[in-house]
Amino acid sequence: EVQLVESGGESVQPGGSLRLSCVASGSTFAAYAIGWFRQAPGEKRFEAEEVSCISSDRRTVYADSVKGRFTISRDNAKNTVYLQMNGLKPEDTGVYTCATTGSYCQMGYVSEYDYWGQGTQVTVSS
Repeated sequence: EVQLVESGGESVQPGGSLRLSCVASGSTFAAYAIGWFRQAPGEKRFEAEEVSCISSDRRTVYADSVKGRFTISRDNAKNTVYLQMNGLKPEDTGVYTCATTGSYCQMGYVSEYDYWGQGTQVTVSS
């Protein structure tokens, strides 16, 4: 079993930046693909948008809504995946949760992700 803990969410103004972290337990972290999901207010988990994913071989995928603004990376020595978010917009507001799947990303397929963290709140507002 894998446990995931997110951090780094806070309230920022439009145009601001945040870096989210997802720290995983377990020695097999490097073998997993990790996705970041955004759950807007009122949405259930199955409605969450996967904004980015990084595979075990470090290939990255982004939703169109965040391309050019968000960057995902991983540090396997620290069992951590990061999501650098720049140029934040009010529509980026939501709970950001990381989740694991197999070795390769399953972009957009919520049901393919096995272990989920509790999420961290990001609010973008002036």
